[in-house]
Amino acid sequence: MKRNAALCLAISCLLLLTSCGKEASNTYHAYITPAAYGITAAPADDAAEGFFSSGLCVTDESDLHTEAVDSQVAAAAGVFNCDNGAVTYKQNIFGQVYPASTTKILTALVAIRYGDLDKTVTVSENAVNLPSESSVANLKAGDSLTIRQLLYGLLLVSGNDAAIAIAEGVSGDVDTFVAQMNSEAASLGATHSNFVNPHGLPDPNHYTTVYDMYLIMNAAVKNTDFVDIVHSASYDAYYLDAAGNQVTKTWGNSNQYLTGFRRMPDGIEVIGGKSGTTGAAGYCLVLLSRNAAGQNIISLVYGADARTNLYLLMGEILSAYGGT
Repeated sequence: MKRNAALCLAISCLLLLTSCGKEASNTYHAYITPAAYGITAAPADDAAEGFFSSGLCVTDESDLHTEAVDSQVAAAAGVFNCDNGAVTYKQNIFGQVYPASTTKILTALVAIRYGDLDKTVTVSENAVNLPSESSVANLKAGDSLTIRQLLYGLLLVSGNDAAIAIAEGVSGDVDTFVAQMNSEAASLGATHSNFVNPHGLPDPNHYTTVYDMYLIMNAAVKNTDFVDIVHSASYDAYYLDAAGNQVTKTWGNSNQYLTGFRRMPDGIEVIGGKSGTTGAAGYCLVLLSRNAAGQNIISLVYGADARTNLYLLMGEILSAYGGT
């Protein structure tokens, strides 16, 4: 049965009243509520001007062009043209996937929208109490950094310690911040996702879809702070430790297109993005790029079976379908 994304976005009363089968206490007006969230302009005489899906790529669940690339190496993928609304590659874009550290796109979005980026945060013991295999920015309890600095540690080296520090710095505690993440996702129309932490470490109740992550990334890249950070090849962080001594760290971008380890796809300039990897999620990558026509492209690959194949498929779909 077709699932029309426009219906999921526009007739949001169905989404929030049913919440995928769960009754909600508040009704949702498809024209007024998006304006209240700040997603769209307030409706004029013609209610369609406030329509939720205005300016978004909308499509159905059918796959597109998967036979022309090495789609078998990944669970899901998509290419979305932000300027003309075209969805030019589709592979299981509404299927549930684990986001791994691409979760941090939403973490950054919430921090930028609702936090004070110049606020100084003291890193807690909780922020550094992570599994040994975690990706970290090598923060120590008692370190003092601004939220802006923590965002570089979050998005460049994928620091799970930075994610916790940001959550505590913005909302006071992780649970409150995660609730804000889910509220933000729902307000963007990403209603087939659920987040239980700000970093993306595995949890069966922590999931998303390619289409939902497109919606989240699309909102994030409208903010210059986010784009500036993910576009940075590296960042020098200067901050104080618990004893008041200066600490200097250089965080390099893990995006292999920006490091030069991978050649950019033909006709495409990769601006930046976020990768993620866990055993459950496989290899994942979300990118903002610009094609030869100057159009902004969001591309996503989830559940790749190897890092090499992650970049293989991403390169194929951007080269072939990112230019239109």
